[in-house]
Amino acid sequence: MSAISAEKPANGGVVSFDFTTLSAHDRYKLMIGTIIPRPIALVTTVDENGRINAAPFSFFNCLSADPPILALGVENNPDMSFKDTGHNIRMTEVFTVNIVSFAIAEAMHVCGAKYPRGVDELQQAGLTAMPGTKVASPWIAEAPASFECKRHVTLELGKSRQIIMGEIVYAHYREGAVDNRLHVDPGTIDAIARLGGDTCSTIRDRFDMLTPKL
Repeated sequence: MSAISAEKPANGGVVSFDFTTLSAHDRYKLMIGTIIPRPIALVTTVDENGRINAAPFSFFNCLSADPPILALGVENNPDMSFKDTGHNIRMTEVFTVNIVSFAIAEAMHVCGAKYPRGVDELQQAGLTAMPGTKVASPWIAEAPASFECKRHVTLELGKSRQIIMGEIVYAHYREGAVDNRLHVDPGTIDAIARLGGDTCSTIRDRFDMLTPKL
């Protein structure tokens, strides 16, 4: 049976896909091109010897405020061994999520290169590591906001991927990003997002939609 089918409901033609018959790569292409925009976490960790690692993740979001939980989708290497972020979180049980602004987008991209284990990506990218307040992993001085996290739970999704949930224990914001009512200014954060493939976007075009009152 073909994974692709064409239908024609009343509102026009539709192309449908049977995800149970698609390859993992084809499912990935459809998902990253459709579930957009996705926030980017530049995750900083340290290994058991204190060496810093930084890597970007767009399979990332917040899940809960009570407790305050973030989630990362962390892929393993092709041989199913852990990449640096997954290994470091397993060994230290902490990580820091740094929000990527437009100003540090290129530096984030540098951190995404496949360096040998032990190379400090922050140094390669010209970013500044600041000592964590409650965790061993550093936060990035140039990031508009950073969340220090302790591992809450890890879900093993087969051999190839983990979902790592972290509880936020401390946060750092650029001066002027948060007012005295704890409202965060999206213009100061100036976050970028990931679309499909190599394409990213900004959040500079915004509009308000008030919740209807019944």
